Amino acid sequence: MKGQPFYLVDVFAEEEYTGNQLAVFPDAGELSVDEMLQLAWEMHYSETTFITGSQQPEGGFPVRIFTPQEELPFAGHPTLGTAFVVREYLMDDPPDEVVLNLGVGQIPVNFEKKSGALWMTQRRPEFGEIIDRERVAKALNLSPNDFHADYPVQSVSTGIPFLIAPLTSLEAVQECGLNYEYYPTSLDGLDTKAILIFAPETIEADNDLHARVFAEYYGVSEDPATGSANGCLAAYLSYHTYFGRDDINVRVEQGYEIHRPSLLHLRTKIQDEKIVVQVGGNVIPVARGNLL
Repeated sequence: MKGQPFYLVDVFAEEEYTGNQLAVFPDAGELSVDEMLQLAWEMHYSETTFITGSQQPEGGFPVRIFTPQEELPFAGHPTLGTAFVVREYLMDDPPDEVVLNLGVGQIPVNFEKKSGALWMTQRRPEFGEIIDRERVAKALNLSPNDFHADYPVQSVSTGIPFLIAPLTSLEAVQECGLNYEYYPTSLDGLDTKAILIFAPETIEADNDLHARVFAEYYGVSEDPATGSANGCLAAYLSYHTYFGRDDINVRVEQGYEIHRPSLLHLRTKIQDEKIVVQVGGNVIPVARGNLL
């Protein structure tokens, strides 16, 4: 592993040292799975990505994503951050679109010239089971009354399933926390092992929703900005017409409670009677280097 180059970027960031940190290893074709996992543990960000080859004949760059504990087939901020590194540092003529070949298949990332934002189109959403509020409330040290009565707690997936839980207030979102005694068993039997909670009150006036994501199962007690979970949130908002319509264009703030303020842009549209989910945000390069 000696000499391996890497880049550090902040994803869903409005300025340096905000958003979600990502380490990208652009020349990882010779690394074993154990070595990738070791490097992900060493970096100890929510995720670390490894580009394992050049652009494939059928299109797309092969990429693997690891948390400090395991490999994931898809994750949001690693997709945007890795596409940024590919476009800025690995391609001679930067295109408007970069395609990544992930465990869930090909994910396109588009670059918006005017704003500089990156947008990924996620897989078509799948809506899973609805969960009893009391079960989730106990896992988060909340009261069932903190949950919005008009909308369900439901599992949603656009590549990785998340439990989407609508709360009534910003105060409830800020005050909740994992009940470590009960949380490990609260999700038993469910396809999802991570929770996104949100409320329609925000810290920044320009934003629409305030969110937090807990993913202790994956070695991330709380994530500062979660593109995959917010893709599930976008699908949920559209499916349940949370804003009174089935197409959305909203701003979600996340990460404030752990001092990594982040901004995610969510939009959906209905195409062929199915929900198309896009998640966007800014990527800011922070550092580059080589393993000693």
